Amino acid sequence: MQRKSFFLLLTSVSFLVIVGFIMLVSTCVFSAAVFSDGAGEVDGYQEAKKQAISLVIGIGGLCAAAMIDYRFWKKHVWIILFGLCFILALCFVPGVGSEVNGERRWIGVGFFTFQPSEFAKIGVVIFLAYWFSRHPDCGKHPVRGFLLPLAIISAPLSLILFEVDIGTTAVISGTAFLILFVAGVDWKYLFGLVLVAVIGFLGMLSYAPNRMERIMAFLDPEEHRLGAGFQQWISLMALGSGGMTGRGVGEGRLKMLYMPFAQTDFIFPMIGEEMGLVCTLLVVLAFITIGVCGFIIAFHAPDRFGSILAIGLVSCICLQAFVNIGVTTSILPNKGIPLPFVSYGGSSLMIGLFAVGILVNVFRQGRTADDERREWVSRQRITPRV
Repeated sequence: MQRKSFFLLLTSVSFLVIVGFIMLVSTCVFSAAVFSDGAGEVDGYQEAKKQAISLVIGIGGLCAAAMIDYRFWKKHVWIILFGLCFILALCFVPGVGSEVNGERRWIGVGFFTFQPSEFAKIGVVIFLAYWFSRHPDCGKHPVRGFLLPLAIISAPLSLILFEVDIGTTAVISGTAFLILFVAGVDWKYLFGLVLVAVIGFLGMLSYAPNRMERIMAFLDPEEHRLGAGFQQWISLMALGSGGMTGRGVGEGRLKMLYMPFAQTDFIFPMIGEEMGLVCTLLVVLAFITIGVCGFIIAFHAPDRFGSILAIGLVSCICLQAFVNIGVTTSILPNKGIPLPFVSYGGSSLMIGLFAVGILVNVFRQGRTADDERREWVSRQRITPRV
């Protein structure tokens, strides 16, 4: 079963990457031609080429992470955490951080930009796995098992929040909550954490009128379909117009000036329009498969650190996918979050593949059915008869 989960995991990830690349080529060629300023010939495949380079780097990262013993990250967790805070802070340094659409979330390196908050997803998971593997009795100690780890991860989360990247902050916070639950933190503390998060969210809305508009558009989409709810309205039209098998790759109509960010946050409805309901259901099934395989790998991990690490990584991937698909199908309010392995974005793709590489290593180090059978036989032999 564990070996099957390994192959299903890699097959699902490969399927998502292939679908994403096909849709990226289909979407970006049209977008580049339309939004050019007419100054010279436009390379419609520029974004596809960048994504291809990111894919090659990501596959290299996956292979490297699969070869490195996952306990390596446990030994260097504090270096990872401090390094993470450092690169997040670099986003605010003039000349280093790149501003896109009025937000400073990127760092420019040559003709590439990368998003440090993507690294935070893995960094926070590694830290929490390290912490709760060292303190397995966290349920008995509210300070050491609850308040202290939350205080430590609040440093990178605060930096991401200052970047006005609420979506990534929410995904990492949700992943951290799941890790706290799995680690055995008392439900009373978890309930208090949810209460504080809700109060903080409501307070944030009072200082961000545009986000309040998105909430209102979610509650009354028909009234706001030409305003804050425009993207989700067009998204539903795209999903509905594709039918079972879609219009055909490259034949989508709603990406033609109608759908902003079609190649990033709203690539899922483009899949529905061009490849149909069948392909969108396969995409959803692929993420469910990744989640199930990840939990199987976690169950067979040789130690508590590996188990929590695998659960945290796969939860982060699946939670982000759930939010993206939930937004594009109007189940959730609009928030710009890419679809893992599918949306355009080099940082997201590389970090996602690197996370899969860590999962692969946990699988390689994990206990097989034969190992568990031998352990059971050994226990039976040394157990005295009464």
